[in-house]
Amino acid sequence: MISTLLVIASLLIAVVLAAVFLERWSVPVILVALGLGIVFGSDVLGLYDFSNIQLTSSVANLALVFILFHGGFSTKRGDFRAVALPAGGLATWGVILTALFSFIVLRLLLDWPFELALLLSVIVSSTDAAAIFSILRRKPLQRQVASTVEIESAANDPMAILLTALAVEAIASGAQLGIGIVASFAWKFIVGPLIGYLLGRATTALFSRLNPQDRQHYYVLFLGVVLFIFSVAELVEASGILAVFVAGYVMGNRPFVHKQAVFSFSAALSSIANIGMFVMMGLLVFPHQWVDLWWKGVVLFAVLTFVSRPLAVFLGTLGMHLPWRDRTFIAWAGLRGAVPVVLATYPAAAGLASGSEVFNLVCFVVLLSVAVQGSTLGPVARLLGLSLPSRPSPAHSLELITMAESDLDLFVVDLPDPGEAKGPLIRDLKLPAGAVITLISRGRQVLSPKGNTRLEGWDQITILAHACDEEAVTRALLEPFEAPPEAESAAAQPGGESSASS
Repeated sequence: MISTLLVIASLLIAVVLAAVFLERWSVPVILVALGLGIVFGSDVLGLYDFSNIQLTSSVANLALVFILFHGGFSTKRGDFRAVALPAGGLATWGVILTALFSFIVLRLLLDWPFELALLLSVIVSSTDAAAIFSILRRKPLQRQVASTVEIESAANDPMAILLTALAVEAIASGAQLGIGIVASFAWKFIVGPLIGYLLGRATTALFSRLNPQDRQHYYVLFLGVVLFIFSVAELVEASGILAVFVAGYVMGNRPFVHKQAVFSFSAALSSIANIGMFVMMGLLVFPHQWVDLWWKGVVLFAVLTFVSRPLAVFLGTLGMHLPWRDRTFIAWAGLRGAVPVVLATYPAAAGLASGSEVFNLVCFVVLLSVAVQGSTLGPVARLLGLSLPSRPSPAHSLELITMAESDLDLFVVDLPDPGEAKGPLIRDLKLPAGAVITLISRGRQVLSPKGNTRLEGWDQITILAHACDEEAVTRALLEPFEAPPEAESAAAQPGGESSASS
């Protein structure tokens, strides 16, 4: 027992150390976790012998609950509305089109076995939010294309999970894809989100009405609520994954007591689940089994990357007035990651003959996708003219922990950098009534805001304001940077210093 814990502890520490070291090359932590899991496993160093695919599938499903809940929690309504049609379309019919085109090529053109072609097509049909976020957040892009890719990756997993579950169920039971399967799909896709919406609203009301003496009770309540929402949906044979994603979206866009602390806890839990899940996946991979399968993995990666994904993006966004540069980047940014690897355990867990082959091929494709596409997102964005100058990461932040019902919230606005032009004085801003700037993070500095403090490009501004005023606050801060630059003499007015020295 102690030796097992020592190996697990060493593995987790190694993942973090390696991830920090490789961060400069934008290597996603999930790839590090998967790789070190493989290294520590039976086939390489042999430090830990693990081959329980049933346990891995169960743990991975539980991890997905918290990963997708946080994906919904971190999706802002404003960002979603701005790109709702392309992002929502790619997250639904885009996934179906990707699976369909992959199946047509694999089955009809390459003559792969029906079961293998179908399972691979649905399993690799979704993109990965963890990989997308960890890479794109380090490569500033034009907001529209970045939001489209991020929201699609956060929202498209439920559709791939539904398609895979239905395909595995149909193959395992020998059922045909008839009216019963279609009805089951419709039920899961309609009732799951409805349950998530209703219970998400109920949860925010519950959090705001409670006032426990111990704040840690909120974290216990959060765990119970997320598992409860998932379980209720699954109990009525709806999609528990869709339910928790929608519940997370509802909670993330409504004010409630202790919201910021719950968000931080959810983010930490999602990260732990992601890393732990990929470590287990890595331990389950036996690279010697790739000797006879690697060429199939390369073919699958090529079909997915250069045929299925581009066709799904360009056809799925017809009539949406997306520039061809945006579509091209979105097509290339279809990274595969956590969910396909988790879904790859479903066939083996269901006892299907192709289970082992499917799992190994999907793991191989995920490694290729993150290594090839993930490492080239920056150059592709620059080639297409979509990249923006890299801004320094802020070293300071604030959190609002409320223990009573309130419509006040903390907002963070990242100012642009229009040629290093100086911004307005704080006293000249037209902020909504009651809005207060509480912190300015400028590179490695933290500034205490005063009326004659001048804002600068790339400042990160934290504002305390009413939740309904978020858009007005953001507009008041960004509009001065979108206007033509003021004359140099304006910056030299008395009291117009560019820092918070006063």
